[in-house]
Amino acid sequence: MEADTMRILCGANYYEQKFYLNPAYDALPQVVKDELKILCVLFVQEVSGIIILEFSEEGDLRIVVTHNEDDFYFDEIGSELKIREMREKNRELFEQLEAYYDALCG
Repeated sequence: MEADTMRILCGANYYEQKFYLNPAYDALPQVVKDELKILCVLFVQEVSGIIILEFSEEGDLRIVVTHNEDDFYFDEIGSELKIREMREKNRELFEQLEAYYDALCG
């Protein structure tokens, strides 16, 4: 499978109240898919905006957060703190996802 189609793992959008999991990752265990959904949805419920988990060209899992310019509820400081907390609490999961990505696209 081409690496470009695999770059985005998942994301959640506060404005549309939607979660997206890239169909290329349907083979992940259901418990992992559920955990990703919980992480992303709770993130946008807490700070607003849009969160995307994607892989860099080197295979590192990145957390990208954006928001609408007119979203006065978006908590930029809370967003940074939540990302740091998410990385710490889910270090093992993220490392496993990076290894999975490497095996698929390596």
